[in-house]
Amino acid sequence: MQYRTLGNSELEVSVITFGAWAAGGWMWGGTERSEAVKAIQASYNVGVTSIDTAPVYGQGLSEEIVGEAIKDLPRDKVQILTKYGMRWDLTKGDLAMHSKNNAGEAIDIYKYAAKDSVIKECEDSLRRLGTDYIDLYQIHWHDKTTPIEETMEAVSELIKQGKVRYAGVCNYDADLMREAAKYIDLVSDQVPYSMVKRNIEQELVPYCIENNKSIVAYSPLERGLLTGKMKPGHQFAPDDHRASISFYKDENLSRVSEFLDNIKPIADAKDATIGQLVLRWTVEQPGITIALVGARDADQALQNAAAMDISLTSEEIETITGHLNKLELVN
Repeated sequence: MQYRTLGNSELEVSVITFGAWAAGGWMWGGTERSEAVKAIQASYNVGVTSIDTAPVYGQGLSEEIVGEAIKDLPRDKVQILTKYGMRWDLTKGDLAMHSKNNAGEAIDIYKYAAKDSVIKECEDSLRRLGTDYIDLYQIHWHDKTTPIEETMEAVSELIKQGKVRYAGVCNYDADLMREAAKYIDLVSDQVPYSMVKRNIEQELVPYCIENNKSIVAYSPLERGLLTGKMKPGHQFAPDDHRASISFYKDENLSRVSEFLDNIKPIADAKDATIGQLVLRWTVEQPGITIALVGARDADQALQNAAAMDISLTSEEIETITGHLNKLELVN
C-alpha cells in the first residue's frame, strides 16, 4: 500500500481508502454486518488504514460497523474520515427555520449544518464509532440555508476541543471552497471522480493543486460500472439506486464493456483485474490524492487494495486515456 498526506496537514492516509457507504446498506440493496466488518479488517491487514463513512449511511449503521471493525485495532494506526450535515432525525420544530431545504424521496433527509447541529452530530458519531476523536470531519453537502461561516465555526471549536483533527468538505465546487477557506483551514474536498465522470478536471482540480488541497475521489469505479462485471441486462435489487442512473442503461453498459475490453490487455499483462487497473489509473491523475473504494466482503476488499501493487508507465496511462477519450455515453 502507498500513503499520501492530505493537503498541508500531518494526516497520512492510504491511497486506497475503504469507502463504507455500501456497508451501511442504504441505497445499495441491504448489507450483511458481519461481512462488512470482515471486509474492513481484511483491508486494514493489507495496509488500508483509512476508512471513510458518514452518519447518513444506513442512518448510523455504517459508523457502528466501522466502530465494531476497529475496536481492537490501535487507534493511532487508523484514520477515520466521517461527515456531518445530513440529518434524518429532525422534528418539525427543528425544521421551522429550515423549511426550504431539500429532502430525499425515500426518507426525509435534510442538508442541515447549523452550529448546534454540527456539534450534536459529532458527539453522535464519536459514540457510534467508539472513539474520542475523528481524523477528518467533512461537511457532506452544502447547506444553502446556513452561512458557511457558522458551519466552519462549529468545526473549528471541535478542533480546539480535540474531537476533530482536520476539516474537509464534500461535493464543494471551487467557489464554495474559496468561501469556506476564509474561516477554516481545509485540507480536502471529497468529490465524485471516475473515468466516466471527469468534470472536476476543468476548475476544481486546478484550484486544489494551486492551493494545496487534496481531492478525495469517491465512486472511482462508478458504483461497479468500471469493474467489467456489469453487462447489458444487469438486474439490480429493488432498492438499489443504480437502477435509475443513466450510466447503467444497456446501451452504456455495452459501450463501457467495449472500452474495458480495449484496455484489458494492459491489465492482463500485469496479472491484474480491470477494476484494479481502473483504480490505479485514477490515483495517478493530477490532483487526485486518494480513492474511496467500497467492498461488501473481504475478497472484494483485498482485490481493491491490490490495485496499488501494480504500476503504470506514462505511456500506459496515455494509452488508457486515449481509449477513454473515445468513449461516448448516452444520457
